[in-house]
Amino acid sequence: MSPFVIISGCSGGGKSTLLAELELRGYTVLTEAGRRVIQEEMLTSGRAVPWIDMPSFLYRAIEISQNDYLSAPLDSNQWVFFDRGLIDVTAALEALTGESQLAALSKHYRYHSRVFLTPPWPEIYVQDTERRHNLDAARIEFERLQQIYPALGYEVTLLPKIGVKERADFVLEVLAEG
Repeated sequence: MSPFVIISGCSGGGKSTLLAELELRGYTVLTEAGRRVIQEEMLTSGRAVPWIDMPSFLYRAIEISQNDYLSAPLDSNQWVFFDRGLIDVTAALEALTGESQLAALSKHYRYHSRVFLTPPWPEIYVQDTERRHNLDAARIEFERLQQIYPALGYEVTLLPKIGVKERADFVLEVLAEG
């Protein structure tokens, strides 16, 4: 069983806050590749951002996600948490272009069989300079992921809308149960 655990779901659903809590508890956390691409592109006035060139953005995020997976510490006694992952960005590329890479990539890059998804949470959703899409677009993304992960053989657990410490406890308890 892979120690690589994906925390995914609806944008603005509290993923990054949860992952920061898990990191405070000593776990390795790999931040979202898409955010890193956007931050780099904004610093260099690049065009590989979702609101200018979505395919270029997704290809870059796929490359970073592959590198994250390959360079993540592999210690079967310690969970490694991914803020999204290769499946998310590849699924977005497939939805956008019809380019079918998802099945092949998901065979070579397997994560833990349990994937945690944050549901839409309008009360905490905010847009910012890096997250410019609205809650409706985030919901569509969530619904796509809610179907894709089980289709690829993953078990999906929806994260409850509770405080961050309780959410982190929930994730760790579910993983401990097997």
